[in-house]
Amino acid sequence: MKLIPTQLEEVLIIEPRVFEDSRGFFMETYQRERYFENGICSVFVQDNFSYSVQGTLRGLHYQLPKPQAKLVQVLQGEIFDVAVDIRKGSPSFGKWAGVHLSHQNKQQLFIPEGFAHGFMVLSSLALVIYKSSDFYAPACEGGVIWNDPDLGIEWPIDQPILSEKDLQFDRLKDIDSNRLPVYGEYR
Repeated sequence: MKLIPTQLEEVLIIEPRVFEDSRGFFMETYQRERYFENGICSVFVQDNFSYSVQGTLRGLHYQLPKPQAKLVQVLQGEIFDVAVDIRKGSPSFGKWAGVHLSHQNKQQLFIPEGFAHGFMVLSSLALVIYKSSDFYAPACEGGVIWNDPDLGIEWPIDQPILSEKDLQFDRLKDIDSNRLPVYGEYR
């Protein structure tokens, strides 16, 4: 397993070991001891599976309280996956990291607690699976509008397909600071 840094120190690209031969390939998508040894110590309690068509943007989501770390991987297709640091007091508050994940590159993205997360589907469809460190709690759900000009995320598609809920999110600067995580609180 290889860890690759992103623009945000705590957000990591993970390249699992892949064993390929004429039959296809085999890889471990998660092995707790190995991830812990590499500093990814989140305990995952829920797996989520998403099917989305090209141009779909899901996000930017977070939960508070009950924040979620996530481990994201694409089973089919390609996405542009984004993490935004929304932790009050963080030196990288309002900064983002974007990574292309696909079934071809077999990479994963680790997003720690305290970050907003979203992804955009670039292929005709995408099957995405991700682990979460806490259970989905609708009452704790929050979000940042996908095209917040202060964030300046360079999405590959200008006119994404969004849910009504995702269209209603505020800019980061307009979110009540009591609805944002605090830097250092989840370490």
